[in-house]
Amino acid sequence: MTVEKVDATLADFDGHFERLFGSDDGKVKLLLFLADREPSSTLTWCPGKIILHTCKLFSCSQRCYHRTHRSAMRRGADCNVAEPVIYKKLEALQGRDAVLLRAYVGDKPTWRNPSHPWRVDPRFQLKGVPTLIRWEKGAAAARLEDDEAHLGDKIDAVLAAAGN
Repeated sequence: MTVEKVDATLADFDGHFERLFGSDDGKVKLLLFLADREPSSTLTWCPGKIILHTCKLFSCSQRCYHRTHRSAMRRGADCNVAEPVIYKKLEALQGRDAVLLRAYVGDKPTWRNPSHPWRVDPRFQLKGVPTLIRWEKGAAAARLEDDEAHLGDKIDAVLAAAGN
């Protein structure tokens, strides 16, 4: 099983999308909408909306990502948290090839514009990043919004349903 990863921006998205998603070649087709990477690092500007708190169970004093504290997380996972989880789950996908089109939404001011092309596009109707969409038969067959895109069991469900 191979995973082809292709990066796209607003400027070149349509060409990549048509080439990769325009035909039924038997591959699992996924879109991952992400915040742009910061020029000074490998991280995205996507801040996530994680509540900073003092972890009583593990005595953490920083952002807490412990499984037992998911309830402490508000809507909106950090792209930098979700990406590695998604990639790990994709690598474990057995028996089928996959294509992952990583679509970068632009810098923060571009994304914050209510008229952002992917916010208003009826195919995608993005509300937040990261958003993971499984594409089948010319439409979104499953999606994880920003509040679920980092949850392994939810990613597994999207991938397990692929092709059914």
